[in-house]
Amino acid sequence: MKTDKWYLLMILPALAFICFFIFYPLLQGGVMAFQNYSLFNLKDIHFIGLENFKTIINSKSVNFWQIMFNTLKWTVLSLILQFLLGFLLAMMLRKPFKGRSLYCGFVFYPWALCGFAIGLIWSWLFNGQFGVINDLLMKIGIIKENIGWLSNPKIAMYSVVISNVWYGIPYFGIMLLAALQSVPNDLYEAAKLDGANGIQQLFHVTIPYIKPTIISTVLLRSMWIVNFPDLIYAMTNGGPVNSTHILGTMMINKVYKEFDYGQGSAYGVIIMVLLLTYAVIYLRVTKGKGED
Repeated sequence: MKTDKWYLLMILPALAFICFFIFYPLLQGGVMAFQNYSLFNLKDIHFIGLENFKTIINSKSVNFWQIMFNTLKWTVLSLILQFLLGFLLAMMLRKPFKGRSLYCGFVFYPWALCGFAIGLIWSWLFNGQFGVINDLLMKIGIIKENIGWLSNPKIAMYSVVISNVWYGIPYFGIMLLAALQSVPNDLYEAAKLDGANGIQQLFHVTIPYIKPTIISTVLLRSMWIVNFPDLIYAMTNGGPVNSTHILGTMMINKVYKEFDYGQGSAYGVIIMVLLLTYAVIYLRVTKGKGED
């Protein structure tokens, strides 16, 4: 019993840290979502029920359903391309070759950079007047005049998705490479004896063996993408005409531009509920597959 009490005392600081810096802000944000909480009128903070959510959904200046669709497009396109390219990268790096460690260092380096800094770099690359991308495309004859990658509402979202894909490829590359290196060579030798070619080995040996890693990495990365407004905020600030605004960027705008903590917290609660629902459905759908 004394040993158990000692262990409890040892973990108390860690529990206190988690409660103070994670659970308390989470609870406080949830409470603020149902309050009239504006920095312009701190004397009039009171509960207003679901009014913040109604104001967000019925807003005439910003179409809430467009924001939801933008969030879905941003997440799905980024996730699919990041996974496919990251898996391809992991497959290419699986077999040892001269200088592989140095090459891996360069390839995985973007994952260590700040998202906001990456957004500033890509906003310069995509600049419609003097950007490097327009300059290169004109020199090789693909385009004849500059394209407003970030100023055209029809293509602005795809431009920020490209930068997010570049940023997220190393994550899948690192995680899937680690999983691929754990696949026993005996399985491939047995598959070869059965007459399986490279494609068949991929779908009947490699992917089934690393499926638990795929399931967990896809879940985590999709949730991170939804909660990753840094890149969009640095590149377009949600424009033009709200074409790149997602739930995360709207939450930032409400807090840091309009100083409305109530509506900002309401956006946060919406994000949390959507991600929780998604996680539960995703885990239930993939549970049997992961066990297989």
